Amino acid sequence: MENARKQSADDIARAERGRGELVAAATRFFEQHDFLVCPTAITPPFPNHLHTVEEIEGYRFKTYIDWIAVTFAITLIACPAISVPCGFTRDGLPVGVQIVGKPRREGELLSVALLFEQAIGLGPLTPINPISHIKA
Repeated sequence: MENARKQSADDIARAERGRGELVAAATRFFEQHDFLVCPTAITPPFPNHLHTVEEIEGYRFKTYIDWIAVTFAITLIACPAISVPCGFTRDGLPVGVQIVGKPRREGELLSVALLFEQAIGLGPLTPINPISHIKA
């Protein structure tokens, strides 16, 4: 919020133009593809006493939410997205995959998510109690 208050009208206009370019790129992508599949997060689950990820492989994040950019960036292009379980780490922690659909095609997205969940066959293994799997 503090950073947002420091932005000038030109800064906001530049950001909106950038967002428009992202939407245009997504529109072009979805002319050729039905869905985008990408990681739900860039790191496996971490102990719940940690509030954020500060660093991954030597890269230090500037803000407490930068490590989840792969998820919130999708909201900039106004496309529906869903995270579905796709497996587990060596320690048994759940890992998800994010499926992104075309704008205003939530029904198609939910259908493909269900098909993915059925094909991957993790139904009997999820949901899990993540607290019981996280090592302090």
